[in-house]
Order: sequence, then C-alpha cells, then structure tokens
Amino acid sequence: MKKIIQRCCIGCNTKKDKNELIRIVKSKNGDVTVDKTGKLPGRGAYICGDKECLEKIIKSKKLETTLETAVPDNIFEELRGALLGKG
Repeated sequence: MKKIIQRCCIGCNTKKDKNELIRIVKSKNGDVTVDKTGKLPGRGAYICGDKECLEKIIKSKKLETTLETAVPDNIFEELRGALLGKG
C-alpha cells in the first residue's frame, strides 16, 4: 500500500494530501512559480484552495517569509485564477 503524502497549508496550518494543495516553488536562481506538477526542484510552499486563506497569506506576507524572497504580484494573480477555476 502506497503512503499518502501530506503537507501543511502555510495560511491555515491544515494538513491535507499533497495533491489537494497548490505548490509555489522558488528555484535555485530565485524565480518564483506556481508548480502545477508538484515536482519542480526548489524550495516549496503549499496553500489550500480557500480564497480567504490566500488573502491571509498575501496580507501577512507569509509566502515571502516561507520562500525567503519577494514574490511578484503575477504569482498571486495566477493563484487567484487557479482558485476561481477550482470553485
């Protein structure tokens, strides 16, 4: 039986299955992207599909703190689009 990998959302600290979360990754050269495959190399952060959670992360700058870099606004817009597409 294969073990189900779980990760914690940086906004609400809820543990969920890895495939239920959205991964944002910072590559070695400092580029920040939304990782649709979940397999890109680099430092990653996970958020759940809750809009309130995303707004909380933006307001508190939690994503910048976790990835240890500035996050461009287009990443937040892409995340908002992904959440609208989900719900």
